[in-house]
Amino acid sequence: MDGNGQVFPGGPPVNPQGGQAGGPSAGQRGGLLNAVVPNAPVIAALSANADRYTWVAATIGSNNAAGYQLATGLPVMPIGGFNGSDPSPTLAQFQQYVTEGRIHYFLGGGGFNAKGGSRAAQDIAAWGTRHFTATTIGGVSLYDLTAR
Repeated sequence: MDGNGQVFPGGPPVNPQGGQAGGPSAGQRGGLLNAVVPNAPVIAALSANADRYTWVAATIGSNNAAGYQLATGLPVMPIGGFNGSDPSPTLAQFQQYVTEGRIHYFLGGGGFNAKGGSRAAQDIAAWGTRHFTATTIGGVSLYDLTAR
């Protein structure tokens, strides 16, 4: 929940394979019923200076956010929820959070990927792609939302 009472659910852990056969490999984005299992370099990047941020990262989809949140024990904002049905910030809200320095990274897979997300997720993805540059850490594209 953010400071304005807006709820951003993290989703349940649903990857019993732990990144082994049948599930996403370490550092990859999960699918519909597979949470991400991030690797050590990604966990270290998200954990660095985490106390400075309301969310250490944001990513498209609740399952994707859940894996990162569970691995780090830190808040990760899901955008677009389950096929766009969960609460999500609007583009204007997301931009305000970025301006305020409340979100450190956007986690992307080959760019701000809004497949299956809400219209707001697509808007956020398009805006982010235009304004931020990705750095690959542990096989994952991290967009530093605190650097322009």
